[in-house]
Amino acid sequence: MEGLPHFAAALPCNRPTNLAEKKGAFMALERWIALAFVALCCIYGYAAFFTMDHLLPAILQRNPIWPSTFPKILSVLGLIVGLVVLFFGKPEKTAEADITKEQSAEDIDHRRLGDYNIGQALSLLALMVAYALLLRPAGFVGATILFLALGGFILGERKFHILIPVAAIAAGTIWYLVQEVLGIFLRPWPAFLM
Repeated sequence: MEGLPHFAAALPCNRPTNLAEKKGAFMALERWIALAFVALCCIYGYAAFFTMDHLLPAILQRNPIWPSTFPKILSVLGLIVGLVVLFFGKPEKTAEADITKEQSAEDIDHRRLGDYNIGQALSLLALMVAYALLLRPAGFVGATILFLALGGFILGERKFHILIPVAAIAAGTIWYLVQEVLGIFLRPWPAFLM
């Protein structure tokens, strides 16, 4: 303690000294995500319970199942799952375990986000936006085949002789179920081909 004023040596140090104290000082990333998910479910639930039902015509208000029934169920189930993860999630490690062992492979270290596949995740998000924008101009089948094939490519699948037929079968099956079975019109091809 040479070089310090005499009173500085007697002051207690409030900085965390080991990994256990550092982890205890902050809430785990999983719990922050669960908290954001709970907030999202609360907003979605508010919209489902209080803003959707009064817009229905009187004749539809006599139905046992309303258009807001499924969003209500989803918001309640999402709220329950989020609260379970928030309050009963994986317990924090003990100080002895933190000192003797490095972080396990399942822990997310927010200080090393560059080591994760952020590029793949952002590419998939951009692909989802492109898919939504291409649904009308390219048609459902074309946009879905393109989305599934490019999504598989981004995730590392390089067997195009398998990837493209699987994407085509999946897109065709979904289109058939929505169009023919459910009776909801879904334009399969671009407008210039129809």
